[in-house]
Amino acid sequence: MNTLKPFLMISTVFPAALPAQEKPNIIYIMTDQQTAKAMSCAGNKDLHTPNMDKLAQRGIRFDNAYCAHPLSGPSRAAMFTGHTSGEVGLDKNGTPMPDSLRTRTLGSLVEQAGYTTAYAGKWHVHTGSLPGKYAFGFENLHGHNDFGLAEACVNFLQRKHNKPFFLVASFDNPHNICQYARKQTLPFATVKEPRIEDCPNLPENFNVSPYDADVLVREKALSYRIYPTGNYTPDDWRRYLNAYYRLVEHIDIEIGKIITEIDRQNLWKNTVIIFTSDHGDGAAAHRWNQKTVLYEEVTNIPFIVCLPKGKNAGKVLPQLINNGVDLLPSICEWTGAQVPADCQGVSFCSIVEEGDTQKAHQPYVVSETYFFQTGGTRGWLVRTPKYKYVLYESGINREMLYNMQTDRKEMCNLAIESKYRNILLQHRQMLQEWMKKHPLPGRISTLQFIPKEFE
Repeated sequence: MNTLKPFLMISTVFPAALPAQEKPNIIYIMTDQQTAKAMSCAGNKDLHTPNMDKLAQRGIRFDNAYCAHPLSGPSRAAMFTGHTSGEVGLDKNGTPMPDSLRTRTLGSLVEQAGYTTAYAGKWHVHTGSLPGKYAFGFENLHGHNDFGLAEACVNFLQRKHNKPFFLVASFDNPHNICQYARKQTLPFATVKEPRIEDCPNLPENFNVSPYDADVLVREKALSYRIYPTGNYTPDDWRRYLNAYYRLVEHIDIEIGKIITEIDRQNLWKNTVIIFTSDHGDGAAAHRWNQKTVLYEEVTNIPFIVCLPKGKNAGKVLPQLINNGVDLLPSICEWTGAQVPADCQGVSFCSIVEEGDTQKAHQPYVVSETYFFQTGGTRGWLVRTPKYKYVLYESGINREMLYNMQTDRKEMCNLAIESKYRNILLQHRQMLQEWMKKHPLPGRISTLQFIPKEFE
């Protein structure tokens, strides 16, 4: 395991100056495996999510938010440590958190800033639930179980609070789609099989792109051993989509219970509410289900921020957000907590506070992946305002470039065309810059995987 830099602190200016009673409460609501378009407020007519829609109406929705790593444990590790999963060795599910990080997680930092901190639901940084009644700076309200989770959060909100609070509500669904694909009993929901004519149609990018990375063919074949969809017919995929959307609707109802209590107490006036997911799902795009790959459906996640008193309500912003490493500095800024100096995420507070679609922010975000179940293939994506660059460490067509303004379905790989050489080189340079800032501990440098010549 790597040795982190000395634990230096960087204090924020604006919220740190606020008296405790004026600091906003923070409610962080998270689903598991929800793609960005799986909300009716995002234009999806195959499902109805009135409670997520209400958050979007009361808040600011980001179109271009990406997970740090499209797998639960690594994604959540980035959220609650402020580090990329690779640089701290948390790039696989079930990996214990390094001792050097255990007392400086987001929960601990916010608690030290004078907040009451509580967590309900799936943790999964290195265990399913928080270990014990108090861990990583959080009071443990409820274990890894969607049943009763919303009620536990409501009970917490109904307590008498003498300090501002930071509450995390972490739901498992629509992750039950994993059990659905394996024909297992769903642990936290029930889905009825409808007539095929009542199922959603297939997505426009159901077929695989002609110049997609061939490493994904191998990964898909191995993934089918775990999620046996290899012999799915188009009708089977439609049933899969139906189940997935019904699971999203199921969890929307649970989120509504928390929103009802927020309404009852009018917590909108002094609370920052953030809604997101740890990663998305293939949702039948490119005939892919589940996660780990860098397709848009898997890495682009819902991200909504509701500011106190409905400031900038209803806006949709285009700026690039990483909901992993950018979360810690942002919540620290609102709460007056101190950010460890070696955390390199970029706070999105000023973006949502100003609500300006033209305001300059970070020039790119990066997601990383590691196919640990298949022997260790790594991959990265670099998302810039116009393009998305994807690189896998091996294979044919391992390098991809897509125009996100005209081809968000990722069907036309521009990396094979010489006229896009300069754009390709620019994105290689960005990834190289990022890799230098986020080296893997005790392993050979990832810089070797960046192509040196035009391939």
